[in-house]
Amino acid sequence: MLLSSFPFQLLNWSSIEKAAHKGITGMAYWQVFMMNNIRIRMVEYSADYAADHWCSKGHIIFCIEGEMETELQDGRTYLLKKGMTYQVGDNNEAHRTSTKDGCRLFIVD
Repeated sequence: MLLSSFPFQLLNWSSIEKAAHKGITGMAYWQVFMMNNIRIRMVEYSADYAADHWCSKGHIIFCIEGEMETELQDGRTYLLKKGMTYQVGDNNEAHRTSTKDGCRLFIVD
């Protein structure tokens, strides 16, 4: 990731509108802030959320609340809990997420 030049700035997440994204089950609510070509998101997954696609995009994900399971396309699964992060690069292991009880994430990609 290249953090191209940009001025110092503060962001109040309560000022960013939430967009709803339907999963196979449940909902994801995204707040998105773009800074040059970097997408910064707060994402909330509802209880019983399951992603409707495999993702090959790279992410840095910090779990603020709850927990989620990430399944890699090769069958491996990982549990991300509150206070943990995971990192994956663009076009590396394809992954999809689900959560039983819901979670809140901070994501940079």
